[in-house]
Amino acid sequence: MATRVIGAASLTRDLGRWRNDEGATIDNGKRSARPAYVALAESIRLLIHDGRAPLGVALPSERDLATSLAVSRTTVTSAYSLLREHGYLISRQGSRSTVALPPTVVHDGAKPARSILAMMAQPELPTIDMTYAAMAAPPQMTEAYSFALQGLPTYLGTHGMDPVGVLMLREALARRYAERGLPTEPDQILITLGAQHGLRLLLNVLTTPAERVLIEHPTYPNAIEAIRDVGARPVPVPMRPDGWDLDGIRSAARQTAASVAYLIPDFNNPTGLLLDAEGRAELAAIARETRMTVIVDESMVDLNLADLESPPPVAAFARNSEIVTIGSASKSFWGGLRVGWVRANQALITKLLGTRSTVDLGTPVMDQLATVHLLRNANEILTTRRTQLRSRRAILLETLAEELPDWRITAGTGGMSLWAQLPAPVSTALAATAPNHGVLLAAGPRFGVQGAFERFIRLPFTHEEPDIRIAVKSIAAAYAALTPHAADPLAPLITY
Repeated sequence: MATRVIGAASLTRDLGRWRNDEGATIDNGKRSARPAYVALAESIRLLIHDGRAPLGVALPSERDLATSLAVSRTTVTSAYSLLREHGYLISRQGSRSTVALPPTVVHDGAKPARSILAMMAQPELPTIDMTYAAMAAPPQMTEAYSFALQGLPTYLGTHGMDPVGVLMLREALARRYAERGLPTEPDQILITLGAQHGLRLLLNVLTTPAERVLIEHPTYPNAIEAIRDVGARPVPVPMRPDGWDLDGIRSAARQTAASVAYLIPDFNNPTGLLLDAEGRAELAAIARETRMTVIVDESMVDLNLADLESPPPVAAFARNSEIVTIGSASKSFWGGLRVGWVRANQALITKLLGTRSTVDLGTPVMDQLATVHLLRNANEILTTRRTQLRSRRAILLETLAEELPDWRITAGTGGMSLWAQLPAPVSTALAATAPNHGVLLAAGPRFGVQGAFERFIRLPFTHEEPDIRIAVKSIAAAYAALTPHAADPLAPLITY
């Protein structure tokens, strides 16, 4: 298969105002002269470290990039040579230069960094766990299970194993989709053991070993693992600071012949960004043009924290079966409620049932009935939870500004977390050090592939406000404890 190529126009857009870094500030306030090719090389290198120029992808030809940037071809040639010299590009005879990481940059090359904390002894200090973006259960949870217990006798005369799901819940979900602008029949819904379970079932049916699956970059870590576990290969399409690169998704789908994509357009985890209605229409069109099935994860759909109307589901823009939706009650209500669903056409539901029988025999009836009650009272519950999340997000932003003012924060329009950019690529080191200061963190590389996002970290705002303040102070202490070398910004490329 041909090597995937970043277009010159796309790379130019990602580079932005790269010439602004052509000089380095010196003591007298002036800027020292620095060749344009060095500034260009360093800007491309930052894109590689941030996961916006994925490993293994080819850069544009020297001529095309020079034309797009309005610089001489010599400038681009020299920049590529410098990147090649430092291990950021690999060139082979007769083929394009492809993105790489030098051996000095430590990463496993296959799996995102797992939390070191799972392998560590319990720290002496009480810890605040910031590795999870999930809230405690709402007060209505006890009432929901009381309702479920009252309805349980209806099902006790059966074997209790229904791989499709309780009809009452499927009807409630179908009504909810219809209210959002997507007419849905109960037969189009399969109840699962959470969104992750639904994704795994879909991957088993829709992919084959070694097949490419497009993902936004960054994305949900467990989705990356699910793709790898079925033998497929995640293909990252870098997100831009303001959202999805739809041209990049179209180009990647065509170049890799990917038949499946996994995306979180409703408050992406970890950035909290939202794809607007126009973008959703284009995404559905891309799926049709490339004959690609897009698995849309709506786990965060209820967590709109902006004063804006949410766009319709992506599937509302589909004409056939190009969009499949998965959802979950975990983020909306409680992580301990292991209830999710797949919305698809009946033919795919039938295939999923065939696969499911080899894995499990259905979702617990009690949990399904409790979810019915929660959906009936969703407006009240979600209004309260969104208010709590807005308040906690404000506290997190305020405390970060006080304790870590040089960190750059992406505050999306919803979800449960902020995506923070660090001045230096020390995310893994910070996550390893943080437990000694009383906080657990998920390092940025967990949300990407091939060692990306060492300059980023996800910060959930799901804890109580006092704990959020303590957590940020602990993070600041851990960051300050890193070695001076580790905390420095990326050292400039050295030229001779």
